Amino acid sequence: MLYGITAAATALLLAALLSAALRAPALRLRLVERRRQRDVPLSGGVAVVLVTGLVVGAGEWLGLAPPADGTPGVLAAAGAVALLGLVDDVWRLRRRVLAAGTGVAAACVVPYGETGVGTGLLAVVWVVAVAFGLRGLDHADGLAGTAGVVAAFGVAACAAVVGMDGVAGAMSVLAAALTGFLLHNWHPARVGLGSCGSLSAGFVIAVGAVYARAGSGVVESAGVLFALTALVGADAVLVLGARRLGGRGVLRSGPDHLAHRLRRLGLTAPGASLLLGTGALSGALVGVLAHAGRIGSGALWWVAGGALVVVFALSRVPVRGPRRSVSPQVSSPLRVRNG
Repeated sequence: MLYGITAAATALLLAALLSAALRAPALRLRLVERRRQRDVPLSGGVAVVLVTGLVVGAGEWLGLAPPADGTPGVLAAAGAVALLGLVDDVWRLRRRVLAAGTGVAAACVVPYGETGVGTGLLAVVWVVAVAFGLRGLDHADGLAGTAGVVAAFGVAACAAVVGMDGVAGAMSVLAAALTGFLLHNWHPARVGLGSCGSLSAGFVIAVGAVYARAGSGVVESAGVLFALTALVGADAVLVLGARRLGGRGVLRSGPDHLAHRLRRLGLTAPGASLLLGTGALSGALVGVLAHAGRIGSGALWWVAGGALVVVFALSRVPVRGPRRSVSPQVSSPLRVRNG
């Protein structure tokens, strides 16, 4: 207990300090993302990755951390994903390259002995989907960090229930590091996660959830996993569905995410992030309780149904305003009469 509190507090403080310290170098190196006519340095992702690895590694090296439960391998694979994401932040890789690299990393750490080969391969696909889903939420101030904190704490609770203290500790450290990052990412954001931070955080969260549910029923596990990452899943379903139905490429970026549509309804940027974060927390709570056997698995259908209702309702919100017509009287340069 004392180690967990100390590790989480250390991760939060170091992530907050390092995110701020790396901001100026990121600006000088043009490691930035253009957001609302301003440059947001992507130093937060590097800070979260470094702090999570250092705090967990130091705990194991000093002999203070609980049994690893495969955590070192997961963090090593997440480090490879983070490096791939950092390359994407600098040079903008093709998404198929990012997906392939993330999939290979996931395939190296999925516990096939408990899941079986078929289910393990499905888990690899799910890990890639969650990693990319969290990456897709990084467009809005505070949203990806909030979703990551909620999901990481949910997975930590699920791991603790089944006695996987190593996974639970790593998830708690990741959640604390993301919280420290959020101190600089809340609106107006001064730093961002970028592909480096969002892909690696989503990867660790998804693999940790697979470890916690390994050996359980496939259908119920799918419900628990979705509940833990309900916000990520709902946003991905909305974006992919809307783009497909609208005849646009599913890989083309656009202002069509959940947060964008809530902003169109009049919510502020912090208000949209808080509302979506509350929804994510509700889903994660149901997932943890169902995993622990405190409530029936039927409650997971309510999470899925609620997410579908939100997706359908917000899909009706236009993502682009009507084009304003230009009066022919102002289409030509104005003439000023003298005298």
